[in-house]
Amino acid sequence: MATTGEAQPTKHQEVGHKSLLQSDALYQYILETSVYPREPESMKELREVTAKHPWNLMTTSADEGQFLNLLLKLINAKNTMEIGVYTGYSLLSTALALPEDGKILALDINRENYEIGLPIIEKAGVAHKIDFREGPALPLLDEMVDDVKLHGSFDFIFVDADKDNYLNYHKRLIDLVKIGGVIGYDNTLWNGSLVAPPDAPLRKYVRYYRDFVLELNKALAVDVRVEICQLPVGDGITLCRRIS
Repeated sequence: MATTGEAQPTKHQEVGHKSLLQSDALYQYILETSVYPREPESMKELREVTAKHPWNLMTTSADEGQFLNLLLKLINAKNTMEIGVYTGYSLLSTALALPEDGKILALDINRENYEIGLPIIEKAGVAHKIDFREGPALPLLDEMVDDVKLHGSFDFIFVDADKDNYLNYHKRLIDLVKIGGVIGYDNTLWNGSLVAPPDAPLRKYVRYYRDFVLELNKALAVDVRVEICQLPVGDGITLCRRIS
């Protein structure tokens, strides 16, 4: 318990804030020192527009957006896929990182949310890199897996969608990402709930998806086809580099 007169920590209000850092002040320091000064104006605008949406917690955090942007440049990604788009903050981060002839296959069940960010993406001059498809991802992925010419054709794939299908996605994406390519799974620390006791008071959706995230993490840990690294960025992101 804090001593008398000690300032009490306040809950961080930043949109997309999912950091597991124990200190919100330290997270704010990261944002103000390293993230916001380098955030492209278009991403800032989209972040602020998304903050007004009632489901704004679904957005990728600014620090994770910065991480993805740099990662894509480091691996020289050119052909990518994103499953789960929402208003497009991570999508814009990817599009800005790719070369002029880079491509992103963007899959989401809700075009209306995507169109919130589309004018900003267009203004940023990167909309031509995006092939948006509305609808469930699994049927399209099955079609792609059936086409052997598409095997190993993606440099990077980012998954931030329905957690109960993460393993189903992985079974398909492992064929579509190239050897040496990377798949990133978002929310793999799931609000810190993975280590919560069984009777912990959790929000209904957090409790529902927790077991699926636990199952994914266990499966990735023993999947010899990939090297993995789980990072406490945002709500946790696990990178899988395909090696076979």
